[in-house]
Amino acid sequence: MSQTDATYDIVIAGGGTAGCIIAGRLAAADPSLKILVLEAGPPTLDDVLHTQPARYLYHLRPDSTTVKFNVAKPSPHVAGRSIVVPCGQCLGGGSSVNFTMYTRAAASDYQDWETVHGNKGWGFNDLLPLLRKCETYQVAPGKETHGYEGPLKVSYGGLYSNIGKDFLDIAAQYDKTRGRTDDPNSLLEINAYGRWQKWIDAKTGKRSDTAHHYVYNQSHQRNLHVKTGYLVKRVIFENNRAVGVEYIPNVRFQPDASLEPLIARASKLVVLSAGTFGSPAILERSGIGAAAVLEQAGVAQRVDLPGVGENYQDHQVIFAPFCASEESATLDGIVRSEPEEVEKWSAQWAQDGQGLMASNALDAGVKIRPSPEELKAVGPDFAPRWQEYFADAPDKPIMWLGPISVFTGDPSIAPARKYFGIGYFVEYPASIGHVHITSGEDVNAPADFDPAYLTGTGDLAIMNYGYKRAREFARRMPAYRGEFTPMHPAFPEGSTVVCKMGAMPVAVDAPDLEYTPEEERAIEEYTRQFVGTAWHSLGTCAMKSRDKGGVVDPKLNVYGVEGLKVADLSVAPSNVSANTYSTAVLIGEKAAVTIAEELGLTGI
Repeated sequence: MSQTDATYDIVIAGGGTAGCIIAGRLAAADPSLKILVLEAGPPTLDDVLHTQPARYLYHLRPDSTTVKFNVAKPSPHVAGRSIVVPCGQCLGGGSSVNFTMYTRAAASDYQDWETVHGNKGWGFNDLLPLLRKCETYQVAPGKETHGYEGPLKVSYGGLYSNIGKDFLDIAAQYDKTRGRTDDPNSLLEINAYGRWQKWIDAKTGKRSDTAHHYVYNQSHQRNLHVKTGYLVKRVIFENNRAVGVEYIPNVRFQPDASLEPLIARASKLVVLSAGTFGSPAILERSGIGAAAVLEQAGVAQRVDLPGVGENYQDHQVIFAPFCASEESATLDGIVRSEPEEVEKWSAQWAQDGQGLMASNALDAGVKIRPSPEELKAVGPDFAPRWQEYFADAPDKPIMWLGPISVFTGDPSIAPARKYFGIGYFVEYPASIGHVHITSGEDVNAPADFDPAYLTGTGDLAIMNYGYKRAREFARRMPAYRGEFTPMHPAFPEGSTVVCKMGAMPVAVDAPDLEYTPEEERAIEEYTRQFVGTAWHSLGTCAMKSRDKGGVVDPKLNVYGVEGLKVADLSVAPSNVSANTYSTAVLIGEKAAVTIAEELGLTGI
């Protein structure tokens, strides 16, 4: 798949989750199409750091070469911190480095894309065939909302940890208001506890990413070209039509290369698939965006689209860490690169695709829709948001809650031992931010980025409530050996709810902890200090009508120009109650079908 010509039929700027799907589907449908994929990061072919699911935390190291760290401006809403949001920067994008957590949205989320935002063809009934098309569901046969012939495999992974089992056992006794489901990701059911599925092949134990399952498996396609380590600077126009892109070597991987711009021409179509951060930046450097943003960055405006870079959303998350018993099956030894652990589990993975190396440590969870009593516990700050967004949408949860069998914080502050966490995140944040370029020429210039965490009505209240629920579950679990106190609230001295390392589990029927107003303030401060990204950024090139801040139409065409589409999570007009990989896959599949129809291709 080497470059043979500077002119192509289709140029795809970004080889992430959606970009790989578009390239792979179109190349398979018409091998004569000359397609170029330009990816900013490195290749991932058969690299165990990508194919072994348990390695995902490796990609969050400060010196990582497979993600880009997007640094926000400091905010008083997060205790003066600058939130850092990593995004995948390698072939396969987020699909090659994410937590492999299989989570699908509520049916109404996609229906909203059509009925609320006016995107014909994006309703739930239109998209369900594509959600089936992409997957082979290995968990159980005959599930109507799942697919069984797609390229991406879905299973429970290679090991069911005692942490996950304990969580579900405790849930059945502690929270009798909710039942158990055998499919928490049916698209139609919420508010029930379940064993969690994973984007992992049950037979091989390998990650189900889009690089290996849509692109690398088509190395025989001589007209499918992939260039890694290149940054797309801007789109080239003739009159009002996109005819190619200007791109440069990424100095992270080619430090000695000339930065003289290269040109790739596209005779049929240019597709931006550079993600929630990358796609709006390319548009703005191409003169498409808000006048004030472009003027400040020194870019002449081509199209006035003030929605570019706006509508930024992310699921705000905390993984509260707890000390685990020595009998617990956790990924901590693998994450710390302990030779004995890595060798042991790598050998089993190579032999039969099983064991901890074929696990993501996320074995259970629940999408919570609160009862009236729980709504009172969340607090009055959330009430307006509930009435506005949730009350009339019975399939929309307010938060996800579940265990993870590994320490997810800064490893330099944690003694070597076994840990587990209880994670929780806001499913539909009211907090809306932005990301914009600050230079029209320097593609590496820091962005004007504000994720706006905890600024939306009720988001802080949900997170505070999530901490209290997480702690109640954790301290009842047999594996519990106390809180890892540096990453918990600093309750006042003498408090009856003070966190302790080395504590033992309480009885399932023990009373819940009660917090004084001062202790509630400590939880709020904790939330502000520790809330972070769930890697679920979306919305910055929203698929809405132009007069409502939209950037693309339902065919993913950029308003005001021709021959240019955007196809990645940036086009999501509103949020989804799920880890966003499944939605990124859906957008890629939908884009491939849309483009194929326009080109007159069949069989895609």
